[in-house]
Amino acid sequence: MTTTTSSPAVVAPTSRSLPERLRVPAGFALGAVLLLGAAPALLSDFRLNLLAKYLCYAIVAVGVSLAWGRGGLMVLGQGVFFGLGGYAMAMHLKLTDAAATGETLPDFMQLYGTGDTLPWWWKPFADPAFALAMTVLLPMTVAALLGFLVFRRRVKGAYFAILSQALAAALSIWLIGQQATTGGTNGLTDIQGFFGYSLDDPVNQRMVYFIIAAVLLLLMAGVRQLFVSRFGELLVATRDSEERVRFLGYDPANVKLVAYVLAAGAAGLAGALFVPAVGIISPALIGIVPSIGFVIGAAVGGRASLVGAVLGAIAVAWAQSTLSDALPAAWTYVQGLLFVVAVGFLPGGLASLGAVLRRRRTAAPTTAPTPTTAPAPTTGETA
Repeated sequence: MTTTTSSPAVVAPTSRSLPERLRVPAGFALGAVLLLGAAPALLSDFRLNLLAKYLCYAIVAVGVSLAWGRGGLMVLGQGVFFGLGGYAMAMHLKLTDAAATGETLPDFMQLYGTGDTLPWWWKPFADPAFALAMTVLLPMTVAALLGFLVFRRRVKGAYFAILSQALAAALSIWLIGQQATTGGTNGLTDIQGFFGYSLDDPVNQRMVYFIIAAVLLLLMAGVRQLFVSRFGELLVATRDSEERVRFLGYDPANVKLVAYVLAAGAAGLAGALFVPAVGIISPALIGIVPSIGFVIGAAVGGRASLVGAVLGAIAVAWAQSTLSDALPAAWTYVQGLLFVVAVGFLPGGLASLGAVLRRRRTAAPTTAPTPTTAPAPTTGETA
């Protein structure tokens, strides 16, 4: 007798691939609704300004996710690039504020008595196009120079992290020492306008929030395209095995350099947007501790996940604002503990928690063991 086996039903590819294709656009649409619609409608002006500040940290986390999450580069010096972008924007805004009152020098230069001449390296920042370009190009140029020297010598791991932190400390010390031209410890403060709009007006402050939220969403979309592109695959391959990438004909130093420079550009852009959102930029915001804070946010949320890194940065920034008031002396220890726990016990961050639980559920036995029964005794026949 012939038996026929029925072949499994063929499922149309669209029935299962359609949700996959719609998942990413739906996620961006949900983020746009929450950031551009729900948050301005539900939050007060004060809370919305705080959220704008947190979103600037989230922009830095996008670059950290690219360089560290995909490229394996422990970028502990993002405060340098954040500060370069912030100071470039603040210098232009301070010059604009001075011109609005008929002055040629910013207020702090008049206070510290530097004379009647504006420093030569301040003068180009009076041009808004130059200042906007420098908020991104200046951090990327510094990152390109540092990365070229470091990656060509195959410096990586803890040594690269130490060099990044040393650069952040050096920039902070230099800014503090140049009180007459950078504001010293105080930094550039009391910024009143933003390209002709008064920052004292709540409507204009909301406009700044919308700009920051839109930049974050656009940057996330662009970096996600890098994740799924050929460069993203090459970056992951470089992280996992540099020698194999080199044998395939690619230079791992160039791959890491591109990721590092792009992350620096994102940090510089975040610093530039931070200035009109908060109205200040100072060395305290760009030193070693803030640089570590940027990395902690991405690590807690999940550095390999773009959404996880963004949400982690927002959550850690919110916790810092909340807990630092209640526990001013202990917040630094809490921040360090978060980093240790995230890296040591949950390397993928909170974004990987669901996958970890699914793996444990799959590994656990799903059915109880079947009890073994003794065979029935056989009876023999006697003749």
